[in-house]
Amino acid sequence: MNKLLYIFVFLFVAIGCVDEDQYIVSDTASLRFNRDTLSLDTILAGLPTQTDTFKVYNPNNKSIRLTRAWLEKGANSPFRVNIDGEMLANGVGTDFEIAKKDSMFVFFFLNTPEIDEDEPAIVRDRLFFQTEGGKVQNVVLQAYAQGVYHLKGITISSDTTFTANRPYQIFDSLVVEQGATLKLLQGARLYFHPGASLIVRGKLQSEGSAQQNVVLRGDRLGNMLSGISYDRIPNQWGGVFFAAESYDNSLMYTDIHSGQYGIRCDSSNVLQTKLTMNGCVVHNVASDGLSLKSNKVFVINSQLTNAGGDCVSVKGGDVQFIHCTIAQFYPLVGGDGVALRFSNYDGNYGIPLTTLNVFNTIVTGRNKDDVQGLKQEKGSGIAFNYLFRNCLLNTEKVADEHFLNCFWESDNPKDFSNAKNFTPTFNYDKLIFTFQLDSLSQAVGHADGGISNNYPTDRLGHPRLQGNAPDIGCYERQ
Repeated sequence: MNKLLYIFVFLFVAIGCVDEDQYIVSDTASLRFNRDTLSLDTILAGLPTQTDTFKVYNPNNKSIRLTRAWLEKGANSPFRVNIDGEMLANGVGTDFEIAKKDSMFVFFFLNTPEIDEDEPAIVRDRLFFQTEGGKVQNVVLQAYAQGVYHLKGITISSDTTFTANRPYQIFDSLVVEQGATLKLLQGARLYFHPGASLIVRGKLQSEGSAQQNVVLRGDRLGNMLSGISYDRIPNQWGGVFFAAESYDNSLMYTDIHSGQYGIRCDSSNVLQTKLTMNGCVVHNVASDGLSLKSNKVFVINSQLTNAGGDCVSVKGGDVQFIHCTIAQFYPLVGGDGVALRFSNYDGNYGIPLTTLNVFNTIVTGRNKDDVQGLKQEKGSGIAFNYLFRNCLLNTEKVADEHFLNCFWESDNPKDFSNAKNFTPTFNYDKLIFTFQLDSLSQAVGHADGGISNNYPTDRLGHPRLQGNAPDIGCYERQ
């Protein structure tokens, strides 16, 4: 009996020793991190960031115990950390383990502090790991917090100016009342919360420049888990709506993107200018990009691209597009619109299209026909006047008085048309689209120079008139 007891005790101790031998306790045993510095994107102050992650590796041939992990600022740290499923309470956690040649995940996010500064301020902490052998290592957690003006339920009832000092974060919708003017200085940034829109009943004057656009976008920063920026995903906010009583609006070098829609103009008196756009971008929206109904609108040097609906919808009115790029390559499911759709009616109601001039403009896309003109069959007296001049068009080739000196995608091999007009090649995986002209595009050198004389620079400020014939579209090939 005693002999059996001794054997049992011996085996128990031996097994315990073998178990202990599976762990490395040397003070030279190191961990390895897939990133030594964890940098989040610039974050709007006062808001939590999305969760980011990194891995802690054990490169050793034995398992390793971590007796402690802690944030340098402890409970006062603005960072929140979860290690292997355990939150660091008050910035401290104990008793972690990584098997040999294995790893564990660390998740973290930042509760961005409020910062009353115009320039982004760095927010930093260090996350320490101590092994059972006593070795201490750390990674740096950091981000830049951008001070913002928070606007909630704001109605502008007197003349107001937004500057470029810091972004304006808009909750609910921002309303410009009749009789008031909202002026946006060059470099101004308006970040809209989901569902929020800019509603203009008075007047909007956006005064961007080629060097410093005014930007209207969603307020969600950072990337999705796939690595795609939220800023490239449509439906992040509402859009810009000009009410019936709003006139004489001006958008200069203004970038409007990733909304539910781009710009909508309610019907109004076509004898008075509703909107002038110069050097603008309306891109990547879930429904129509630029929607006009019985308006007088003038658009030059502008990029109107990638909409779940139509990039441009014109129902009646007096509208001109000069040196624009209108391109429909919406990449997401549900996008069934064309680049340009125009008509002289809306439902059962006729709306005279007194003028639609499209000069020196690209109208293209991935559809069989991206230029669709729809005339009301009943009531033949309703005006339906349109003219395309020196344009590159993705539509059936037409020879009549409505198309003067135009160029047709169907005349060019597929290797040099549609998406191939542009360089670099579109990145559909990352939703990156650049509409600079490729050298082989028919748009190069085919604009009407007489028209271009009035618009000597492109959307980026590059000169058009350099000895050669200028290019069709809003970008001069460089």
